[in-house]
Amino acid sequence: MASDGQVVVKFGNILAKHCLDRRCSTELLRAAEHTQSVSSQLGIVARVKAVTGESKASSELLLSNVQNLIRAVQHVLRAAEAACVKGLGQASADPEEEEVAAFCQQWRKNLTQHRAKEALNSDRDELGLRKTRGAKAEPTLMSLVQEQPPRSRDIPKHPNPRKGRTVMDRHL
Repeated sequence: MASDGQVVVKFGNILAKHCLDRRCSTELLRAAEHTQSVSSQLGIVARVKAVTGESKASSELLLSNVQNLIRAVQHVLRAAEAACVKGLGQASADPEEEEVAAFCQQWRKNLTQHRAKEALNSDRDELGLRKTRGAKAEPTLMSLVQEQPPRSRDIPKHPNPRKGRTVMDRHL
């Protein structure tokens, strides 16, 4: 999980680099930096737990760090959504940056289609407010990540993120 956190950090940093809105870019960089810290902490705690063995305290600390990492990743994804909506600049020829841009374009396309469907099938009450019953939630980056099929055959047991892995190679 700690290495997957590093993948999300890289994703956030690439998006922040190409975000056209300075505030969104700054928020995304902050979220990625926080995720980097939490991910590093989780890696340290996991290594210490592996050496010291089973104890209730170490298990609780490990679980707490995992929960913190999940919250940090969600923060990065929410900031990434805002960056995508505000607009992204042109991606460079770097394959990882192209892959991130394509992923974000797919999400934005899904969001646009969802909003168009909602506009056509207006479930509004007499005051013009949207009814909450039966309304589908807007697509999020998190839902798009969860829809991707797992690529477990391509992932080694102990991945090294520096050896030819791209940001989107692994399931976030």
